[in-house]
Amino acid sequence: MTLVAGVDSSTQSCKVVICDVDTGTVVRTGRASHPVGTEIEPEQWWEALRRAIADAGGLDDVAAISIGGQQHGMVVLDAAGRVIRPALLWNDTRSAAAAADLCAEVGAGEFAERTGSVPVASFTITKLRWLADAEPQNAGRVAAVALPHDWLTWRLRGFGPASEVGENPSGPQLDELVTDRSDASGTGYFDSVTNEYDRGLLCLALRRDVSGVALPMVLSPAQSRGIPIGTPTFPSHLCVAAGAGDNAAAAFGLGANTGDVVVSIGTSGTVFAVTDTPPHDETGTVAGFADAAGGFLPLVATLNAARILDATATLLGVDHAEFGRLALSAKPGSGGLVLVPYFEGERTPNLPNATGSLLGLTLASATPPNLARAAVEGLLCGLAAGLDAITVHGVVAQRLLVIGGGAQNPAVAATAAQVFDLPVVVPEPAEYVAVGAARQAAWALTGEKPRWPVAVVTQPTPDFRPAIRAQYAAALA
Repeated sequence: MTLVAGVDSSTQSCKVVICDVDTGTVVRTGRASHPVGTEIEPEQWWEALRRAIADAGGLDDVAAISIGGQQHGMVVLDAAGRVIRPALLWNDTRSAAAAADLCAEVGAGEFAERTGSVPVASFTITKLRWLADAEPQNAGRVAAVALPHDWLTWRLRGFGPASEVGENPSGPQLDELVTDRSDASGTGYFDSVTNEYDRGLLCLALRRDVSGVALPMVLSPAQSRGIPIGTPTFPSHLCVAAGAGDNAAAAFGLGANTGDVVVSIGTSGTVFAVTDTPPHDETGTVAGFADAAGGFLPLVATLNAARILDATATLLGVDHAEFGRLALSAKPGSGGLVLVPYFEGERTPNLPNATGSLLGLTLASATPPNLARAAVEGLLCGLAAGLDAITVHGVVAQRLLVIGGGAQNPAVAATAAQVFDLPVVVPEPAEYVAVGAARQAAWALTGEKPRWPVAVVTQPTPDFRPAIRAQYAAALA
């Protein structure tokens, strides 16, 4: 049995899955936690990766590996390959003003045309502008800019700072940094149509000449790099694939193809589609990312997702199982009760100071089942609006894959079949980012894109009820 490894270096933790290259069967796993915060020393990711690999039984019998990771995080290196300052993660919002400044200077339409997206505080380019303004001395030292998965791949291959014993004794070799289109497309200075960096935008961000700044080489989905012989960290026989951004890796792990839309219901919500058409949304609602297989992955994110269900279940004094039973016992439309679930403000639509609203309260509608169902309908209507924004850009949706913790509640699956006018599939819970990375590693190893099956928990009968969304839209008006 030939084995490949996939890594998900997420905000909260590092997960490793080791799979059979022929079937995709997960044969063993490992995990290690990341520290909490929006500003992290990258060395802590590296140590978590090493612990997670050890927890998974090591890599001695593994032929190839790929790292999927959280997008956008800013890792800046000096000429010796040392990290200049702690990395700013995607959820660090201190660069919000920098994002507004860059959009004012360049224009939202120009950004969308040149990079596929309009940058917000999560994007790398805005964090670099923040660095130039808040820490100009550090900005002046930047010799390379990497994303979390780029930097971890570089370290795994043995290219740590020259000062570290046993790593990279010949020098920093910043030109050994590699990435893929999906992660590069979230920087705000990469064009995933031409597959080229836009150094003019990078120069604008850092407020300096960037001709000498190293950026990771963008590998194609099936390309790989090796580990130099004599590197003491990991076996030199390993084939190391390009890696991917987390959403692209998840889509690849799910086997999503053109026409598939993925709805992920976690702490936040995301809606993304696999398509051959690059979107350019100058409103900034849709981020025009690339996918992990050579296409595009337009994406919409919401702040409020699974915690809507958590909060409502707590309010009702029930566990999640009983919450689901209550929601399923109510009729579609919740008796006219509508929950607009902007509990933490909202990103899509961009209403950072908004709060949630409960409308349509009457003596008849004010029941626990109606409130439970209204929470589920509100959650899904917000995500359905995200899908609407994506389809405006020519994406033809044919199937909906619902994943994440929130997808495991039976009320969510059943209600999704009523809110979305699409066939709904709920795959079996799995570490799809890590599995997608493993599938990419298999592709790089064999030269052929593997066809790994994805187990399905449920496929609810289509039961589209347009009145649910109409009622929600009226509440927003």
